[in-house]
Amino acid sequence: MLSKIKEIEEEALQLAPSERALLAEHLINSLDDMEDPEAERLWIEEAERRYLAYKEGKIKTKRAELVFQDVRLKLG
Repeated sequence: MLSKIKEIEEEALQLAPSERALLAEHLINSLDDMEDPEAERLWIEEAERRYLAYKEGKIKTKRAELVFQDVRLKLG
């Protein structure tokens, strides 16, 4: 199996950068088709837990502008 993957990789690396990018996009999108109901349920529970904590004032928030400003400073 690994030899087949290596062969495909070698062929893919011969493609133009734009073609490799398109191939990568297609491969990544193919993974999105894999549904995991348990993961979806857990993400919904987590989102609801965080929203409730926010509404109850249990977590600190920060304006988006400040978050992006902090990121820009860290990225230099």
